[in-house]
Amino acid sequence: MSQPRIHIVTLGVSDLPRSRQFYEAWGWKASSASNENIVFLKSGAGVLALYGRAALAEDAQAEDLPTGFAAVTLARNARSRQEVDDWFATAVAAGARELKTPQEAFWGGYSGYLADPDGHLWEFAFNPYFVFDDHGNLALPG
Repeated sequence: MSQPRIHIVTLGVSDLPRSRQFYEAWGWKASSASNENIVFLKSGAGVLALYGRAALAEDAQAEDLPTGFAAVTLARNARSRQEVDDWFATAVAAGARELKTPQEAFWGGYSGYLADPDGHLWEFAFNPYFVFDDHGNLALPG
């Protein structure tokens, strides 16, 4: 049996050009495979895709559910508290809505939360217990 992987996370967005500009302002790079209907942003071993919200609902044959907290967050882990602060400031300057200013966390790390222009929640965190490999990927114990 093959190892489970997440290859693509797709965010349904209301304005694709705005969302592309927002994520590129953080430093993400769009792939040449992107077009006027979808944007592919390389993320280490995976991909973050941006796709029109209504088109995504239609493709999945799902209702276009209302926005709001969906009990899902995306996380970006940093190598230091300062890196969290820098990323957070960059995202807010690009148009993110601050939800929780980066602060010491009960679990011994440092994190903050923000929402992208469509309300997708992101946590920027420094976890002193996490180790990164040479490619910047989390190296969790087996």
